[in-house]
Amino acid sequence: MTVEAPPQDYRERLLPGPSLFVALLLLIPAVALVMTPINPQLALPTGIAMYVLIAGSFLVLSPSLLVRDGRLTAGRAEIPVDQLGEVELLGSDALRRAIGPGTDARSYLLVRGWIHRGVRVENIDPADPAPQWVLTSRHPEQLALAIEAAKRA
Repeated sequence: MTVEAPPQDYRERLLPGPSLFVALLLLIPAVALVMTPINPQLALPTGIAMYVLIAGSFLVLSPSLLVRDGRLTAGRAEIPVDQLGEVELLGSDALRRAIGPGTDARSYLLVRGWIHRGVRVENIDPADPAPQWVLTSRHPEQLALAIEAAKRA
């Protein structure tokens, strides 16, 4: 007799990549340049403080994807997995089409511009006006597997 292991929870934080934080370093000289005529002693510390504030905001405000206890949570929204239909993997072109013109405006979107793939999940709940959820993910295959495993559990 084999005992099947319970499905693992899936959790992903949609953090920006390192290149965004490197690009944000340009804030330091930009703010320092603006501040120098006002107060040269505070120019560099103000630039550094702005970098820390903006970079920290990106870190703190990054949403999460979570599949646990029979529920899919995407940012602040959540739905029971038994109310979900087909899960479709989206590459960069398919994701662009899924969130572009012609898409149903009622769809729930959790999209981050620095992530170029994701999943489209059909919503079969008749009481929910959103016909689908489109979620960006760095690991769309794992997210889809977690959703399917949670539906079977």
